[in-house]
Amino acid sequence: MARIAVIGAGMGALAAAARLAVAGHRVAVYERTETYGGAVRRLERDGFAFDTGPGLLPLPAVYRDLFVKTGKEPLEECVDLVQVDPSARHLFADGSEAALPNASRAGVVSALDEALGAGAGRRWGDFLVRARETWDRTRRPLLEEPLWPDWQVLAEREPYPAVPHKRLLRTRRAGTLAEVGAWELRDPRLIALLESHALAYGLDPRAVPANAAVLPYMEHAFGTWYVRGGLRELARAVYERCLARRVEFHFGAEVAAILEKDGRAAGLELADGTAVEADLVVSGVAPGVLDRLVRGTAVRAEGEVPPLRGAPSRLTVLLALRGGRPEGTAHRTVVHAEDRDAELDALFGPAPGMAARPTVTVLRPGDPALVPDPAHETAVLMATVPAGGGSTEETARRADDLITVAERAVPKLRERLLWHEVLTPAAVEEATGAEGGAVPAPALAAAGGRMLHASNGTALSGLFTVGGWSHPGGGLPHAGMSGALVAGLIVEGPDFQGSQ
Repeated sequence: MARIAVIGAGMGALAAAARLAVAGHRVAVYERTETYGGAVRRLERDGFAFDTGPGLLPLPAVYRDLFVKTGKEPLEECVDLVQVDPSARHLFADGSEAALPNASRAGVVSALDEALGAGAGRRWGDFLVRARETWDRTRRPLLEEPLWPDWQVLAEREPYPAVPHKRLLRTRRAGTLAEVGAWELRDPRLIALLESHALAYGLDPRAVPANAAVLPYMEHAFGTWYVRGGLRELARAVYERCLARRVEFHFGAEVAAILEKDGRAAGLELADGTAVEADLVVSGVAPGVLDRLVRGTAVRAEGEVPPLRGAPSRLTVLLALRGGRPEGTAHRTVVHAEDRDAELDALFGPAPGMAARPTVTVLRPGDPALVPDPAHETAVLMATVPAGGGSTEETARRADDLITVAERAVPKLRERLLWHEVLTPAAVEEATGAEGGAVPAPALAAAGGRMLHASNGTALSGLFTVGGWSHPGGGLPHAGMSGALVAGLIVEGPDFQGSQ
């Protein structure tokens, strides 16, 4: 039985802690803030409650597996998990709109044909078939197995299939997601639908590899889910599972350094000078933070995947509204930018900023647990913005822009608005420790390996990394997968080959 110290109480760290405790190890978590969950938090005011991080859960099987492997009570006995339908309503720049059914390829094809014209659904359906092929090729190496020592194999070849070109009488292979849209979808609305999945993770569709097609595929294949009471309830359930497995938690315990002895991790030094002995250390913090904690030793060996840095952040506006949620309202509405190219140029250009009318995701849960009474409603607006944020005046202007965009999705929004709270990239940084409030994206193949995340093992023996900044990357499912991979590497050793 090993003594294992875990740095941070984000979702990946919690998943690893629960699995390691079940395996018989003594696990203690040290979290610099006063609560658990990382970015999965809640804000409460005047009887209203809001998720301040992710609002929906894709691929719930990851957390179902966690609960099966760590106790008798399945996930559905610990949280009220419901499928969102429609999965999303999309409002396009030309005024057209489409509501897409949840986890139904046939339903989505039919909905797109009806909303955008005959042929639109078939093109999207054909794209999903190729996206499934990409998923089948990349699922194990990118999600279910530790990062290969010869990771360059994943970096060299684009797994998105080549597509026959009727006029050229040959096949061609898209290198970027934008090329997939331009060559195969050929409709600005379908292109906006495709690229919005990349943009939601802070990815530039003009630069991200074509196998980012797996992002919309995951949603269409496995559905989109909500936890009643908000996604914070999922964090609570995982935290309570850790407590049930006798994981120790130390909140307000900032780690100042990782201690080393005889060339391996040997514990932690806390900011108050306390030394914590441990046989193994699991770090759930961002790469820049981890670099500061390891004194005089390179975390990554030469030739390993470098840690991913420089990702964009998220601006979130929380709205308390007069009036109840109308019947039939979509849980999620995506209002697409009026000028897609201008938005991408502003966000990913040489001087990153935010377009005046960005793509905005509007979440309207309609959950009685989040409002003081049925005569009120909550809404959450989210947009991708550069990490770091701007001045107070600029932040207020950006938040007002999001509200203006959201008026397309919420009629008479400003008339109904009681108050709003703005969560800037600085708030993300405070919750997660990531510089500038950067939000990590899922790992992707090809592109020379620049979209891969650093291995869960490190050059310092006995030190492992978990969470969105390590393999297999960002997003709630990926964080849970990283916890499973780290637990496997510790329990079964370096020969661990991943889940079966």
